[in-house]
Amino acid sequence: MAMHLTEEKALRLWRDVSLAMVRDDDPDLSARQMAILLSVYLDPPPHTVRGLAAKLGVTKPVITRALNAMGRHKLLARRRDPDDRRNVLIQRTLEGALYLDRLANMIRQAAENEGKAP
Repeated sequence: MAMHLTEEKALRLWRDVSLAMVRDDDPDLSARQMAILLSVYLDPPPHTVRGLAAKLGVTKPVITRALNAMGRHKLLARRRDPDDRRNVLIQRTLEGALYLDRLANMIRQAAENEGKAP
């Protein structure tokens, strides 16, 4: 289903999804945390702190702080790379996959509602 979005409709869609996320019981993630989470789940592994920092154009401590917050919610997990103990691998979790399934449903529902709006 193709949908043409004007700038206003795109912003309204983003607002509606953001409101749904705020009203939901799931943790509120910052834009940076969401970018990390989506990168780990949508891009093929392996994912490392160094690689994510380069991809997002931020420092490794920035990624580490975001991973600490998301780790508390079990959205992502970390483990040492057995081939190179200096690297930390970022792994997907069941909780993170379920979080993104719910988010995808919120986006789909908001898009369908936006498509119905005049």
